[in-house]
Amino acid sequence: MNSADRVNEGLAAAAFSKQSAGFDEYDRGNTIIHYKRRRVREHVLSFMGGTGSILELNSGTGEDAVFFAREGYRVHATDIAEGMQERLKEKVYRLGLEDRVTAELCSFNSLDELKARGPYDLVFSNFAGLNCTDKLDEVLHSLTPLVKPGGQVTLVILPGFCLWESLLVFKGKFRTAVRRWFSGRGARSRVEGVYFKSWYYSPGFVRREMGKDFELLGLEGLCTVVPPSYIEGFAEKRPRLYERLCSLEERWKNLWPWRAIGDYYIISFRRKLL
Repeated sequence: MNSADRVNEGLAAAAFSKQSAGFDEYDRGNTIIHYKRRRVREHVLSFMGGTGSILELNSGTGEDAVFFAREGYRVHATDIAEGMQERLKEKVYRLGLEDRVTAELCSFNSLDELKARGPYDLVFSNFAGLNCTDKLDEVLHSLTPLVKPGGQVTLVILPGFCLWESLLVFKGKFRTAVRRWFSGRGARSRVEGVYFKSWYYSPGFVRREMGKDFELLGLEGLCTVVPPSYIEGFAEKRPRLYERLCSLEERWKNLWPWRAIGDYYIISFRRKLL
């Protein structure tokens, strides 16, 4: 990484370390976050067997690591934010999952330095951690030796256009509505008062970069019809409408254009057999 990349990574690590203290409490109280996690986990498990090993990138406080450990998988959870890793280790110890979840402070930009190299049955990254780099192509290329032949990669990424976000222009939130449209040099992101840059990537970009060694398994939009989780209280204030939107998203999630214009998309690949 060059010096600018190191600075941005350091700022992102500091931001998410600060966020770690209240992350789980906020997560528990947000209905749409629960919806997002359920959708991602169902997608992952639809392609996986009942056992195996998982390398998780940007694992945060370990909510997904704990879930998959309880499903019978062994998880090696990595993150660049020390605060997140501390919360994860505390959680794993409290739940008695030390034999199923291990942790390593490591950046996905430096996977060549990863100590526990596997290879793994699944490499998994949830909720847009990978949007914190402008070198996503290099990150994707570095995954191949970490995945078993026939193994899986599942990534949850922010695309360059979000239908719900663009509609915020009608509420006078112009900057938020268009922030993804002009982010070639990085969009300014703010977490816990710390600013860093984020970039946005289309499913087509990810497919091209993964194409040599991997074949596409599945692609679906997430929070395309259902609103993003930062629109707080939507599900609680409008429960019937929320249920209707969930139903529509379930029907349309795999269809064009809905699979590519959500707040996120979920994309999975299988590593080609040697």
